[in-house]
Amino acid sequence: MNKPLMAKATAVWLVDNTTLSFKQVADFCGMHELEVQGIADGDVAPGVKGFDPVANNQLDAIEIEKGQKDPLYKLKLKFNAAAVGEEKRRGPRYTPLSKRQDRPAAILWLVKFHPELSDGAIGKLVGTTKPTIQAIRERTHWNINNITPVDPVALGLCKQSELDVAVQAAVRRRAAEGIVMSDDERRKLVSTEQSLGMPEEPKIPSGLEMFARPEKEEKPADFSDADSFFNLPQHDDDDEDDEDQRR
Repeated sequence: MNKPLMAKATAVWLVDNTTLSFKQVADFCGMHELEVQGIADGDVAPGVKGFDPVANNQLDAIEIEKGQKDPLYKLKLKFNAAAVGEEKRRGPRYTPLSKRQDRPAAILWLVKFHPELSDGAIGKLVGTTKPTIQAIRERTHWNINNITPVDPVALGLCKQSELDVAVQAAVRRRAAEGIVMSDDERRKLVSTEQSLGMPEEPKIPSGLEMFARPEKEEKPADFSDADSFFNLPQHDDDDEDDEDQRR
């Protein structure tokens, strides 16, 4: 059901100027019944000026009369051709002005560490447009040399749960398309504790290591036997004495 313009101000006017029930006002304005009761008690929307829906061509006076006579009657919003297609658009989320300067750093972080995310997914996470994402992805952004990648969760641009859901959806989409993920991409999908607990990947030996000869381990001499200790090899002087005797 479509809501009237300035729904809360309209509810204030209906509470102050009609005898409609809280539920009737809540259903017409798209609010909770307790919230309308809070308006009547002065706890909700204090100081909000009422907005007359009859004078602003959103509600017929006949509807109010029918509602006051029958508490179960639901008020009908007057059709306004100018309001057609003005529902809330789905697109990038609103980013406060104080955090908009951090969006390029968050985009660069997502592009670098989560390449499986599409431009549309990144745009929904940090509230940006596809041309900006494409410029950072292709490194044609005017300030690309001064941008440092920063986690968007740390910047407060999105929640960790939202990032996890987006990454998991991207993984399922790539799996459905038959795209195989690399080992580095798989490591990015697990937590830090799980990643640290993984076994180390086997390293490819370099060219020098492949052709290097293995060093032989020298066994220490065993002098536990006394005979082997004293049976030392003869010195060269003994050989010279033998030669002199022959002469």
